[in-house]
Amino acid sequence: MASMEENFPRGGTQKKPTEGKKAKPKIEQDNLFDVHHEEQTQKRKRSRGDQGKQKKKFKPDKTATSKDNVTNFEPLTVEALCEGMLLLGCIKEVSDFELVISLPNGLSGFVPVTQISDAYSKMLSEQVAEGELVEDLNSLSNMYSPGTLVRCIVISVEKSADGRQSVKLSINPKKVNKGLNTSALASGMLLSGLVSSVEDHGYLIDIGVSGTNAFLPRQKAQSYIKSVKKGPDLKVGQNLNCLIEEVKNEGRIVRLSIDRSEVAASLATERQNWTLSNLLPGLVVKARVQKVAPLGITLSFLSSFTGIVDFMHMDPKKSMNYSPNQVVKACILSVHPTSKVVRLTLRQAFLHAGGSPNQLSGDRMGAVVEESTVKAFFKQFGAIFELDDGSLAFARLKHLSKTRKSFKPAAFKTGCKHKCRIIDYSLMDEMCILSLKYQIIEAQFLQYQDVHTGDVVKGKVLALKPIGMQVKVTDGIKGLVPSMHLADMILKQAEKKYNMGDEVRCRVLECRPAERKLILTLKKTLVQSKLPVLSNYEEAKPGLITHGFVVCAREFGCIVKFYNDVKGLVPKNELSSEPISCPEEVFHEGQVVKVMVLKCEPQQERLLLSFKLTTKPVPEGKREHTPKKNQQVKYGIGEMVDVKVLKKKENGLEVSILEDEGKVIASLPTVYLSDFVVNCKLLWHCLQEGDVLPRVMCLNDKGEHIILSRKSAVISAVQEEQVVRSFSEIQPGMLLTGYVRNVMPFGVFVEFPFGLTGLAPKMSMSDKFVTDTKDHFVVGQTVIAKVMSIDEEKQRVLLNLKVSECSSGNSAVESFALLSQYFKEVKEIRNLLRRRGESSVARSLCELVPGKELQLVVQDVKEDGSALFSSSGATGLTVTATRYHLGDKSIVPGEKAKGLVLHVDALTSVVYVSLREELLKQRAKQRLTENSQHSAIVQHIAEEFAVVSLLETGQLAAIPIASHFNDTFRFDSEKLKVGQTVSVTLKTVKGNDHGVLLAVQDPAKKNVVFVRIRKESESALEETLTAVKHSLSLGDIVTGTVKSVKPTHVTVAIDDKLTGSIHASRILDEVPIDSFPTYTLKAGQKVTARVIGGRDVNTHRYLPITHPHFTQSVPELSIRPSEIEGQVATMLNLKGDSALKKLGLYKVGQTVTCFVKKYNTLKNWLEVEVTPDIRGRVPHLLLSLNTKVLKHPEKNFKNGQALSATVTGTDVTETNLCLSLTGIQSLEQGIITVGTVAKVTPHVGLTITLPGGKTGKVSIFHLSDTYTEKPLGDFRIGKIVRCYILSNENGKIQLSLRQSRLNPKSSNKVEDAEITCIKDVKKGQLVRGYIKSVTPSGVFFGLSTSLLGRILFQNVSPYFVQKHSLYERYLPEGKLLTAKVLGVNREENHVELSLLPEDTGMPSILPESLGLPRYDAEEERKEGEESEKREEIKKLKTKRTRGNSASEQEVKPKKRKIRPADENDSGIEVYCREEEEDDQEEEEAAKKKSKQVKKRSEAPRLQVSTGFTWDEDMNTVDVPVLSQKESSESEEEEEDLRSKPKKQTKKEKELEKEKMEKELCKLEAALMDPSRQPQTADDFDRLVLSSPNSSILWLQYMAFHLQATEIEKARAVAERALKTISFREEQEKLNVWVALLNLENMYGTEETLMKVFERAVQYNEPLKVFQHLCDIYANSEKYKQAEELYHTMLKRFRQEKSVWLKYASFLLKQGQTEATHRLLERALKALPTKEHVDVISKFAQLEFRFGDPEHAKALFESTLSSYPKRTDIWSIYMDIMIKHGSQKEVRDIFERVIHLSLAPKRMKFFFKRYLDYEKKYGTTETVLAVKTAALEYVEAKSSLAES
Repeated sequence: MASMEENFPRGGTQKKPTEGKKAKPKIEQDNLFDVHHEEQTQKRKRSRGDQGKQKKKFKPDKTATSKDNVTNFEPLTVEALCEGMLLLGCIKEVSDFELVISLPNGLSGFVPVTQISDAYSKMLSEQVAEGELVEDLNSLSNMYSPGTLVRCIVISVEKSADGRQSVKLSINPKKVNKGLNTSALASGMLLSGLVSSVEDHGYLIDIGVSGTNAFLPRQKAQSYIKSVKKGPDLKVGQNLNCLIEEVKNEGRIVRLSIDRSEVAASLATERQNWTLSNLLPGLVVKARVQKVAPLGITLSFLSSFTGIVDFMHMDPKKSMNYSPNQVVKACILSVHPTSKVVRLTLRQAFLHAGGSPNQLSGDRMGAVVEESTVKAFFKQFGAIFELDDGSLAFARLKHLSKTRKSFKPAAFKTGCKHKCRIIDYSLMDEMCILSLKYQIIEAQFLQYQDVHTGDVVKGKVLALKPIGMQVKVTDGIKGLVPSMHLADMILKQAEKKYNMGDEVRCRVLECRPAERKLILTLKKTLVQSKLPVLSNYEEAKPGLITHGFVVCAREFGCIVKFYNDVKGLVPKNELSSEPISCPEEVFHEGQVVKVMVLKCEPQQERLLLSFKLTTKPVPEGKREHTPKKNQQVKYGIGEMVDVKVLKKKENGLEVSILEDEGKVIASLPTVYLSDFVVNCKLLWHCLQEGDVLPRVMCLNDKGEHIILSRKSAVISAVQEEQVVRSFSEIQPGMLLTGYVRNVMPFGVFVEFPFGLTGLAPKMSMSDKFVTDTKDHFVVGQTVIAKVMSIDEEKQRVLLNLKVSECSSGNSAVESFALLSQYFKEVKEIRNLLRRRGESSVARSLCELVPGKELQLVVQDVKEDGSALFSSSGATGLTVTATRYHLGDKSIVPGEKAKGLVLHVDALTSVVYVSLREELLKQRAKQRLTENSQHSAIVQHIAEEFAVVSLLETGQLAAIPIASHFNDTFRFDSEKLKVGQTVSVTLKTVKGNDHGVLLAVQDPAKKNVVFVRIRKESESALEETLTAVKHSLSLGDIVTGTVKSVKPTHVTVAIDDKLTGSIHASRILDEVPIDSFPTYTLKAGQKVTARVIGGRDVNTHRYLPITHPHFTQSVPELSIRPSEIEGQVATMLNLKGDSALKKLGLYKVGQTVTCFVKKYNTLKNWLEVEVTPDIRGRVPHLLLSLNTKVLKHPEKNFKNGQALSATVTGTDVTETNLCLSLTGIQSLEQGIITVGTVAKVTPHVGLTITLPGGKTGKVSIFHLSDTYTEKPLGDFRIGKIVRCYILSNENGKIQLSLRQSRLNPKSSNKVEDAEITCIKDVKKGQLVRGYIKSVTPSGVFFGLSTSLLGRILFQNVSPYFVQKHSLYERYLPEGKLLTAKVLGVNREENHVELSLLPEDTGMPSILPESLGLPRYDAEEERKEGEESEKREEIKKLKTKRTRGNSASEQEVKPKKRKIRPADENDSGIEVYCREEEEDDQEEEEAAKKKSKQVKKRSEAPRLQVSTGFTWDEDMNTVDVPVLSQKESSESEEEEEDLRSKPKKQTKKEKELEKEKMEKELCKLEAALMDPSRQPQTADDFDRLVLSSPNSSILWLQYMAFHLQATEIEKARAVAERALKTISFREEQEKLNVWVALLNLENMYGTEETLMKVFERAVQYNEPLKVFQHLCDIYANSEKYKQAEELYHTMLKRFRQEKSVWLKYASFLLKQGQTEATHRLLERALKALPTKEHVDVISKFAQLEFRFGDPEHAKALFESTLSSYPKRTDIWSIYMDIMIKHGSQKEVRDIFERVIHLSLAPKRMKFFFKRYLDYEKKYGTTETVLAVKTAALEYVEAKSSLAES
């Protein structure tokens, strides 16, 4: 549809273009299918008296009702929407961050969370700023529900990433109601409003009209709140239909109602003064039908407006029964902002405001309608259909056909029928949305509801993000694959595996249609799993086996998750049949596991699982395989089958397995046809459909079908058990046969049978330097890989493919084996061709062998000197000879010649011949011998071998090019060249079918020599024993010579070729423990032995006697006397029993002798060998009870050492025995065992891992016989400890590490005896323990694991403490203390303790230096104080106290009991109390000079510029105690009057007197000490008397009172200071005034502050006082008051430059840059012109520091352009730019300055600065440039002077 402006230029109706024909008189019917882009129609003007210039659109025009003007009833399209358009919408979906809105005519848009309302956005930004949840902030889903009608405004229409138009809307009243103002509001109007705040009697509503406050009384909202059921209150941000009930104060105050019945009955009327500029969608109006057309109706409403109703919005019940002038009710749907087109709806659901449209029944969505009839068609929009149930529906244009091109308009004439599918529902049109696209009708998934958990879906990769991968399943369905689910392993770099647009197969983990969330997995095991899907707890029946994935592995076990967030626990004991101590090391997050359900409680959503799937072990290799549809037989990996070729495909063969009568279909990829790449291609080329391939091996049957392999190296590896079946079997050092899976730039992935894969990184691929990995290996190639390292957690294997690491070292044997195998395969291919035999080419290929002579005819001689021949013996083949092979003959086409076949390439059908004389001439046959060495000349080089001719005999021989499977790359210099002489060793001398002898190149002459160094740790026989065919059988007696002695075995040469092995267990009958049996034999010693078995040379596994390869194995021998004489039956491998049966012969508890193989540091176990074929493992903790041995096991167990061990069972894989060197430990009470620290819990103790995987706990009371401050300090995770088992009940083991338990005989003193129960505690006893907690009822004190004691606060310290935070500071949890038992209540199990110094003899818990009041101050005084002593004190008092009444008053305290002093108490005592309440104050006062000290209410204290310290530990004198005495004498007197003193003896009196004298001396000395800090008001009085004019002392005196929160006293001191300080000392007085202002600002009221301020202005220089008060306001964050004060200053001191600058600095610090710019303009107007430059410069400097540097630069630039000669400004600008600008900017300024015409002196200054700058920041070139510029300047000056 053309844009609205074109369609409705000015008038209501418009002319229809003629499209080249004349307008027909009857056009209403023709309009049905012809809606055109209109050209600009005539403009029409229309004026109304009341709205003079306002142009109205769409008004009825009586004069122009000509039928030429046709209204466009085309439904709305996205293109027709524009910014500012008002629409009525219906909420379709609600999510956390947006509302999805259904708009008229099937459109939709979204309202972001930021476009709800201003109040809601403010709360959101508060939440974001604070980072914590705001209480009143409700989520969108709490406030909005689908189906609600809302008024919206279009904010923008943008194209989204996928090319669709995205319509962004807002429901903010400020935007929706922007056409309204206060004067336009009238009662009865219906508006959109949003709750902006909740008040006591109602709600403030934001209706978007500025200057109007709208209020909704609570009673008017009750019925609405009940009906929406969204809580008891309306919420901020909730959208309401508000009806104006009353307008007051010219629209400034409005009362609203949201009562549903009132809103529903509301109508928009003329009285409400609606205009086109403020007309709102959603208003219900009475309208009059003007004109009825087939596709719509024109209405007039509100007397003067015109609107249109399109086909979709006519009432379906009335359909076409409308007649002109009929009055109908209509609802406004949309208003266009520029063309003012108004669209209305006549549908019943919209005719009552606040209603909601009808929904579609759930089963209808997605339904396919076989026949739907076209009702109408619009060119720009689409078509409207009638469905089978009579309802109307529509399809957009793009859904009518697959592509734009395939669209046929003729198919959509009225009445045409189509098959379609309902894909959505438009709420605003109450119509279904259809699609006619075939792919949508047939689609499996249309919406999220169609996707079910467990479905396998295909999708395309949309994006890779840190959280995972976005996958597009269909157009409307997107899913997320979390990063954990991208593969079976966790991928570090997913982008290397997946690219945008890749197609992936995923499985649905979870689908939440309501939230439109789809979670998928790409884990291959889950996607391909055939096990049942577990998607709810009800389905989890015990015994069910399914796949899940590990989400968490902790010490308690593993949590495994399934589909739909179902998760269960695999407890520790169900993880494996062997105990696993640290599950987190064995299992990793994301690992796919097979589990069995043990128990499920669906209500509680509790699920118990097990990894132990069956009680009966599954034999290895016979893995579970699900039968295919037509497959009854399971083929295990390694099974050999014969197959028949069914079909040849590009990358392989499709074959059927003959054993199963051809029912089972499998695939045999080309690359798996042979070990040799060239033979793979050849075989594929030669095989035809129907050919039978014998002995093919099953490689795996994952996925759709079975995959087979014909690689002989892989087949023999599987058959000879030289394979690993599971990850746990892999050991570093193993050699494995596999094939290249993938070649990447960073390395090669190698796959092994049984599906394990490893990576050989680039550096480990070859002994040569690897430039490009593709030069070295190709996919499918057979390789032998050595395991370098394994990562258990991620299940990754790193491999090495270097020939030096992977070859046996005997390159001749290896390369010959390759060559023999190659020719064996070539022979098979030849036989295949021979059997075929029908074609002459095939016959020729079979008959031609190297060495055969041919009669040739020259066909052609090429430029490079090579020739082409034809021969009767090679029909259909190309016969060629290179220039070298023509010898010196010059031949011409047609000439006959004789040639010798060198090589036949069957793949390209080329025969290579030679015409050289030395090859053709017959020589006398010499007798050749095997292994004889000969010189030979290279004649031809093929891919896998080279043909050479022996120099002596001229016979042809083949030598291998590669020495090993992995030997694939040669530099040019290493490659063999034709004509080169090489030394070869013959391996076959008899004639054979190949036509060539087989030989190997002499290693000595080879360019590269690989030396294989085997490491001792390799799990193979240390030197390679070559398997030689032998005739030995079990029980034979042989004699031999000891070749070499290794720790666990001895190799014996039986004869020249045959080598046997004797295991350490087969040397002695009685093996002494800790001996090394193998070392009893010496190299060269003769031995007689008996054959007891055979070991495979590659895998070192033991072969049963019946094994076909037994005769090619390494004989296993025994020289044990009993076995040489004994029976064969006792020997190894009884009829090839499986390892399982052999392990079964060992009973738990049986003692065996074993031999150390090595200590595995990764797995923490000792690997041992019991017999040649039985291995064992001893876990770390079962190696010894001696912790020294356990710390360094690798040092204490030597290879080959004999040990005596106890069998404890078999391991998980059931291939090894589990052994113990410490016997079978029963963890009973009283046993001493060893363990490792698994966890350290502060203040509680340790968790210890014990042998057998159990864990025990050690409390902090059992760590040592002597408690320490940091009991757990010495323990770290992994430490090995000896432990004593205290108890083992219900599986909970309590341990002790006390020496007295572990070593009861030791005489070490037990300082802290064990307290097991309350009986161990006696009254009066001193005990040590650890603080447990501080509670309001006292301090709890741990005495043992089970016993707590309580200490009442009066027994904690002799001082009175008011704030418990002080106790928590000095008594932290875990603090070690000594306490005295005051009482024991055995019945209630209570122990009362005391920490008082007099009870424990220890120092007080709270230090004396805190100066706290003592509980016992009075009691001390009461006891035996005589009147003499009182006299003494009186004298002392008169002597000490100065006659100042004020200070005396201050010092006198009131009488106090044990309670602390009251307010009138002396300053010092109050100070002490203050300090104890908030100990931070004391530290701050002591350490932080001039910092504000905070009061209890956290208000800052008075600022003192140079504070004074309160020393925490006053070493010189106990002042607090003294001053306390001094200040409480009158109290003592009163006490003495009441207490009757006891009579004192004379001696006591004298002692008392002496004590008093000492105290007096002490006090005097203290007072005289110059370094002593003032402690009391008296001290300060003395100080201010000596220096009355020092404001700093007065300020410290004030601060002293403030710290005791005595505000009044501080004020009094300030007033005294102002009176006392001399009037000449203006600054000192000002300091006190400022302090007083500070004090009033913090502790006073605004009123008291103003009074002080007014006085200060009178007595001081007013400007300074104003400035100080401004600073005080700013520092205490009273910005509003500061701003007001600045405004006053600007009026009063407008000529003062400093005031303007100070205000500018204040504004910039507030971030008000705009205000600062305005201030500068004001300043320049107010200040004299001479100050302008300076002010601008200062403003610019401030801008640089706090504001916008760009603006600052602009200020400088404009100033300098006006005053270029102001060098001071240039200097400042330079300084600032050097600090803030870039080097380029700084250089630009310097360049400009040095080109100014200034005085030479100034220029010199600038040149010097430029030079200094370049020396510091520039280069030698830039320094030189400055010097040159300076020189030029001087020269220019001098030349000027001369002229």
